[in-house]
Amino acid sequence: MAIIGSRIDGRLVHGQVANLWATKLDISRFMVVDDAVAENNIEKQGLKLATPSGVKLSVLPIEKAANNILAGKYDSQRLLIIARNPEVYLKLIEAGVPIEEINVGNMSQTDETKSITKSINVTDEDIKVFEKLVEKNIQINAQMVPGDRREDFVKLLNNRK
Repeated sequence: MAIIGSRIDGRLVHGQVANLWATKLDISRFMVVDDAVAENNIEKQGLKLATPSGVKLSVLPIEKAANNILAGKYDSQRLLIIARNPEVYLKLIEAGVPIEEINVGNMSQTDETKSITKSINVTDEDIKVFEKLVEKNIQINAQMVPGDRREDFVKLLNNRK
């Protein structure tokens, strides 16, 4: 399978993803999965500018991303899936995409969020979705950059409830 990593990051493609994660995981394609961004040409252009040379970029709605992955379109590539929230991953998994592990990076703070770490903030709805992912035996960890220690996200989440 071509999926090398799956990351939740509200910033999608940015310096940490483009430089550190892409290099560490030897990524050949970023797949940003986001229904709204897939329809927004300005956001797509920004993502293209942030993508390092030598790495391909796909910006797809959830259904098309699942169909492309399941059809084997990226089997010869090293794919990093990036989404803003856990709901995208739940939908991909329910569509049959074989994701075993999710790395939680930056999730921005809003009036509706609870702080889990200094850079991870979740809504009550996010918590419900993370719980559904755990029920599906998905391993979830928190790690901002490759040099940081990986932490069990579920433990972090349970400590903050």
